[in-house]
Amino acid sequence: MKLIDLTVKEFIAQVDSSSPAPGGGSVAALSSTLGIALTRMVGHLTVGKKKFKAFSSEIQLEFADVMSALEMIKYQMVLLIDQDTDAFNEIMKAFQLPKETDHDIEVRNQAIEQATEKAIMVPLKVASLSVAALHHLPFMIKYGNKTAISDLGVSTLNLSSGIDGACMNVLINLPGLKDHIAASQFRKQVDQLILEAHQIRDEVLELVYNSLKEN
Repeated sequence: MKLIDLTVKEFIAQVDSSSPAPGGGSVAALSSTLGIALTRMVGHLTVGKKKFKAFSSEIQLEFADVMSALEMIKYQMVLLIDQDTDAFNEIMKAFQLPKETDHDIEVRNQAIEQATEKAIMVPLKVASLSVAALHHLPFMIKYGNKTAISDLGVSTLNLSSGIDGACMNVLINLPGLKDHIAASQFRKQVDQLILEAHQIRDEVLELVYNSLKEN
């Protein structure tokens, strides 16, 4: 059964077990997914309201575009929850391959390299998509339902946690990659994603707290 088909209690039980997967990678993807869903919830609570109808047609259209973009990101993110655990399991299977002959060793090393690349690419995608979602938060804070401003704060924290968690999962797998040039490029991508995410997170949280203090 896929992780996304489990109940909340079942998912928590899977994480709270002796099995190493699902672990931080899938939890990071789930965190970002919840952040996106929460952002869209605020959108749903905004559309159709009196203040929303007072916005210009351009703003209303942009709001619809943002909601659509978040929906597309959410769809991809949901799939990544399971893909992260699948990638980890592939690494474990690769390490269990026989290594009796030179051919065995070559096949095993190739399998490990391919599985490691997947275990890097999945969380890297989680982080990239989460940053893309995070970029929509300032707009949602400006035009979203003000009574749900705290929800946007929580969604920001969830996305930020998802990004940091995903980046950590990239970094922990990099030493297993034999392609050192690729590893260096992945490390640079992680540095950029973290820098970008933290900057947006801090800006958004400042907007949220300032708005809450004005109430």
